[in-house]
Amino acid sequence: MSFFKKIFNKEKKESLDKGLEKTKSSFMDKLGKAVAGKSKVDDDLLDDLEDVLVSSDIGVATTIKIIKRIEERVARDKYLGTEELNKIMREEIAGLMSEVNSGDATEFVIPKQDGPYVIMVVGVNGVGKTTTIGKLAHQFKKAGLKVVVGAGDTFRAAAVEQLQIWADRVVVEIVKQKMGSDPASVAFDTLQSAVANKADVVLLDTAGRLHNKVNLMNELTKIKRVMEKVIPNAPHDVMLVLDGSTGQNAFEQAKQFTAATEVTSLAITKLDGTAKGGVVIGISDQFQIPVRYIGVGEKMEDLQVFNKIEFVDSFFN
Repeated sequence: MSFFKKIFNKEKKESLDKGLEKTKSSFMDKLGKAVAGKSKVDDDLLDDLEDVLVSSDIGVATTIKIIKRIEERVARDKYLGTEELNKIMREEIAGLMSEVNSGDATEFVIPKQDGPYVIMVVGVNGVGKTTTIGKLAHQFKKAGLKVVVGAGDTFRAAAVEQLQIWADRVVVEIVKQKMGSDPASVAFDTLQSAVANKADVVLLDTAGRLHNKVNLMNELTKIKRVMEKVIPNAPHDVMLVLDGSTGQNAFEQAKQFTAATEVTSLAITKLDGTAKGGVVIGISDQFQIPVRYIGVGEKMEDLQVFNKIEFVDSFFN
């Protein structure tokens, strides 16, 4: 189906295919068993398909939506053979993700505006938040943008050190303060530096604590309020980083963070080490938040812009 082809170059597509290999293998194996010996899409097959989707970490609510769409296709077309099921599922899942404006990009770009575009990055410790910031800094710089990173996770010494290593590696400016400093103060200094140096994009790290939702909400609200004093409407994007390998736990983290602050985009990491890549589909749909980036490997280039067409193609191909 040509609609699903030739958006990414060969190298990016191969990286995506390899990164989703475990997810695809697990999903297609389950799907193959579900349709074995059956010639048409009927109620029994749809029940089996529902089990396949749920067990692939797509989530119950999103699975029900997908099944309903397939049922409508079956009713409309009167008869559908199992050989058409793969194609139908690809179309319906891509359509579902289109409804949250998820996965239309093909390159690392930011909206055009006067002054720096500010991305505040949130997420619990261990999900790959700081690594994602470092890889994003590399990709944005590679795209010709001037980048400043802010070490706003001042409660964990390793976070500041790790971000410094990434800043040195990628050769971008980093703004930091001593351990235990007020994160809002770091945010203020970061944005002032970005404005003074005519940066294009700011990537601000934040503390990865989720033990108290009220404290988290207060801290992020304070950071936002301070940033607005330097750049009106900052942050322009609040990006939640989730570890895709944790499956349903990633749903819970998304629930907690979206309750604590307004999350406007998602980056889902570590998809290469798991068969739980279906979380990308489920989380985007259930929380109505677009997926912006996915991590499909350790290399710098393995952080990719999320494109729903290429993702669904790799998922099913």
